Order: sequence, then structure tokens, then C-alpha cells
Amino acid sequence: MNHPEKILRTLDAHLAKETRLILYGRAALDVNAFEKTNDKLKSSGLYITHLFTESQVILSPSWLDQIEPIKFLGLQYLRPFRPSVGDLILTKMMRIDPQDRSDIEFLLSHLDLSTRQIEELIATARVPEITEIKVAFEKNSHWLFEKFSEV
Repeated sequence: MNHPEKILRTLDAHLAKETRLILYGRAALDVNAFEKTNDKLKSSGLYITHLFTESQVILSPSWLDQIEPIKFLGLQYLRPFRPSVGDLILTKMMRIDPQDRSDIEFLLSHLDLSTRQIEELIATARVPEITEIKVAFEKNSHWLFEKFSEV
């Protein structure tokens, strides 16, 4: 069992009702289950962190209509989802990080997006009113257009 699966299964064991969790943003978690999960995982060095609401993440306006289920067999209450590939790209633009940029390149390599579609994704993105995120998004947008135009 890999680390993400162990975390999700441990969290599921501490939930008492169906709970939707969108990995990267807008998690509907019971705080007690969250704390119990971290306590249970403490000895293995694993933990849940970085929980955001949708207003704290760069996403497209219709992101919630486009989430995709993540299949994990045997979960009783936890219902994990992930954003669409376009929204995953947007979430990776929240900070200037080589790994995030590598992830963006990987995601784009599996999509057949035109420059116009990328422009539209960026133009319609909802960017949180947080200076650091706005600056990172602007710099990553320029980087993305330069990178994409090289191809």
C-alpha cells in the first residue's frame, strides 16, 4: 500500500458518514477524523496537511462540475475526487516551483491543447486575492506561454 492510499484508508476508518474529499482543495472533512488520522499515522511519519477551500486555490469557474472520481476499493465513507487536468494545471501555478512546473509540462504532454485553449484556461482562471499567488500565477503564465511557443 502506498502512502496516499494509507492516508486515505486511515481517514476513512475514522469517518462516521459519507464524506467527499477533493484532493487538492475543498475537502469536506470532520475535524475529529482529521486529527485522529494524523495521530494514527504519526509513527509512520505520514500526515494530512494543506487543506484549502476553493477560494484559496486557482481554479476554473466550472471546476466543481468537472471533478473526476478516484477509485479506491474498500473505502466505506470517503469519496475521493480530483480536479480535471486543466484545473490541476491551474493549481500547479500557485507557486513558482520546479517540481510544479515539471508537473505542468507532464500534464500538458498528455493533452492536445492549442495555444488558444491554454490562453482561455488562464484567462478564465479564478485567482485568489493573495499577493503571492497572484504574482506566481502571472510569472507561471508567462513561463507557460514561452515554453509552449518553443514547441
